[in-house]
Amino acid sequence: MPKFKSKSQKSKKSKKQAKKETSALSLKEQLAQKRKSAQVRKELTSLLTTAIFGGVFVGILLFFVAGIKAAVPGVLGIIVMSLSYKYPRQALYAFIIYIPVGGTITYYLGNSPILQLAKDAFYVPALIGLWQTCRKQGLPIIIPKGIQIPLYIVFACSLLTLLFVNGGQQFNPQSVGLLEKAPQEIPLGMGILGLKVFLGYVPLIGCAYYLIRDKRDFLFLLRLQIVLTLICCGLGFIQYFLLLTGVCQGTRGLEGDALFRATLEARCYFGGALVYSPEEGIIRLPGTFVAPWQWAWFLISSTFFTFATGFTDPSPIWRLIGLGSIAGVFINAVISGQRIALALVPICFGILLLLTGQLGNLKRFIPIGVGLAFILGIAMVTNPAVVQERTESFVSRWNASPPQDFIIQQFEENWKNVDGPLGSGLGRATNSARVMGQTKLVETYYPKVLYEVGIFGLLAFLGLVTTLTILGFKTYRSIKNRNFRSSGAALWVFILFISTNTYYYPLDVDPVAAYYWFFAGVLFKLPELEKQDKEDANPEQKTKKKRLKTI
Repeated sequence: MPKFKSKSQKSKKSKKQAKKETSALSLKEQLAQKRKSAQVRKELTSLLTTAIFGGVFVGILLFFVAGIKAAVPGVLGIIVMSLSYKYPRQALYAFIIYIPVGGTITYYLGNSPILQLAKDAFYVPALIGLWQTCRKQGLPIIIPKGIQIPLYIVFACSLLTLLFVNGGQQFNPQSVGLLEKAPQEIPLGMGILGLKVFLGYVPLIGCAYYLIRDKRDFLFLLRLQIVLTLICCGLGFIQYFLLLTGVCQGTRGLEGDALFRATLEARCYFGGALVYSPEEGIIRLPGTFVAPWQWAWFLISSTFFTFATGFTDPSPIWRLIGLGSIAGVFINAVISGQRIALALVPICFGILLLLTGQLGNLKRFIPIGVGLAFILGIAMVTNPAVVQERTESFVSRWNASPPQDFIIQQFEENWKNVDGPLGSGLGRATNSARVMGQTKLVETYYPKVLYEVGIFGLLAFLGLVTTLTILGFKTYRSIKNRNFRSSGAALWVFILFISTNTYYYPLDVDPVAAYYWFFAGVLFKLPELEKQDKEDANPEQKTKKKRLKTI
């Protein structure tokens, strides 16, 4: 008579089999992970060996041609570019980390002109690696699609200027008088550098879009930015304290114009050129950047990122750290002596409160508002002379030269002096291109664009940034999740503010030149992160999606 197994016996047996299969599978997975780790280490070792030998070879050549100041950056550049091409994700994070401390690193390593382009050793190879991956997987590198046509129009206008204006200056230079000496210029080289400054960081939109894979990456990026802001603000405060106590001399004791001019000789441990002449009421600190006004725009842009973390981070600890970073930005806006930071940091904070709806979110606004008011109140009470001096400096500057009159004057001047509808040549008003020839100082951004690429190029670029702003608005308004929506609103206000700003030229230099395009890419990624968040909450609704796996 056949024996039948009970259900309990069958279930026990099936559990044992499943346990064996699981243990066997986990063993296979462990072996596969070990093989993968060994392969990764092997690839890294091989890459480092090749890069070091190649870098040393190039460094030896540079040493005999230009000396040790060119050789060391050359060796480091070869190694960094090789690693950045192989590991684009890590390279993009290194790019973001390097931007706020690049000025300090540049001067600690000898102020070589090559070091001014050091951040691009992370960015360009990472972009090439990303582009190749996107090409293989059929993914667009220009995101969102809505900016493609405006971008192509701007690029076409720029190429026309480069070919016909810069090219004409190169191959048909203006004649000079009999006793005059022709300037030594490379107009085409100037145009290429000018084009790189003008549109070179637009692909950062796609880089940021693919860098952010999920909610964890998004939070990590914002928190990283907060940590960088805190570190830089701390160093900025130390720099001010060292000058205040006389450890650093600054420009005290100098005579004439030297009392009012930022110089590298007055450098105080961090950053670059500064002015510190308290007897004249003149203070312009560079923080961790090369120049004081770059530090000012770092503080202004950091207002948006610190706000996003301070009000929307899901962790109370990180919201508290965000509050500290907001306070650090406010304090440095006062002690740096930068009038534009003193004016715009509180204005931007107020605009963010209104446009992001945080005024109505009393549960978060009241603790942060009270905490911020308490910190700033202590700082103002303990340093009333500093606050009064900065306020009076701002008011006197505004009365002497109102910003709106200055901008109008810049437009009128450059409209009259531009060579033609295609402009006077790419790079002709770009500071970093002055090594290639004579440049003109234009202190407002859109008049500078008008001077370089003419009226057609200016209108095309305005079309590009307007399209980007409109698409950013639609993107953040489409988000339903409160935290994602508030973060998106803060990033959109940043894009709106920089797109419409023409005072000085933050889109030409660090950090805004990179932050503007990079965080636009982060904004456009938020709707996808919201979908992923919903899918994680409802696993049965998950759908297979095509994702970038190699970045």
